[in-house]
Amino acid sequence: MGEAVILRIKVKPSARASRLSPEPDGSWRAQLRSPPVDGKANAELVALVAEHFRCPKSAVTIKSGSSGRSKIVRVDRP
Repeated sequence: MGEAVILRIKVKPSARASRLSPEPDGSWRAQLRSPPVDGKANAELVALVAEHFRCPKSAVTIKSGSSGRSKIVRVDRP
């Protein structure tokens, strides 16, 4: 059975480039090209986290903050 990783992510939508980077305090910063409209930024965030942790998108869940800039994301690792 795998383990779950919980991430605190601060999101900046409508950025010039998409990027996920760790912050000194243990949280993460995500810069997303997508605008915060119709769930596009959330979908891009899920894809970016899945790519970073080399897991399927189905293993990434936004647990809280789906409509805000601060999010709690769960990654289920195999």
